[in-house]
Amino acid sequence: MNNRKQNIPKRIIWLPDILLILAGILLDQFTKHLAVVCLKGSQPVSLIPGVLELRYLENRGAAFGMMQGAKVFFLIITPVILAAVIYALIKMPSDGKFRVLHILLDCVAVGAVGNMIDRIRLDYVVDFIYISLIDFPIFNVADMFVSIACVVGAILILFSKKYKDEDFRFLSFKQKQSIPKEEDSPENEKE
Repeated sequence: MNNRKQNIPKRIIWLPDILLILAGILLDQFTKHLAVVCLKGSQPVSLIPGVLELRYLENRGAAFGMMQGAKVFFLIITPVILAAVIYALIKMPSDGKFRVLHILLDCVAVGAVGNMIDRIRLDYVVDFIYISLIDFPIFNVADMFVSIACVVGAILILFSKKYKDEDFRFLSFKQKQSIPKEEDSPENEKE
């Protein structure tokens, strides 16, 4: 019974990750559905004149329109990215210090899966958010999840004193080497 109690927290720690990923994917797909229903074939909708508008675009490339027509590449690289995210989530400690990193990795997964669903289902990604003030490429909610997660993650890891290099040893593929106990050391055998 004691072992069962110890296993419960490991199972529960995945629940917030799974719920966040599912909620993010649903939000992304719902907003894309609204874009298709409300914006496709219509004039752009200005939310903040001269700053922000909603404009329908069928993107056959990556985020922000890069690498047009590379569907096969994205269908190969997306599972690789998801595998890396899952590996990091599995290996990452679950204490409070790493909770924000869990959330950031969840956001990367949301973006990868959200856009992959479009590529598989439609052969393109639905983009609809346009920042006209700076003529920024049209993007979607999945792109926002990935971009924000990458920027915040980079800032936290590079500039925060919260994390040190040693904190990321859990990502290593190398097996942990056991440190010999004092009684097992060669010097004690001579005595």
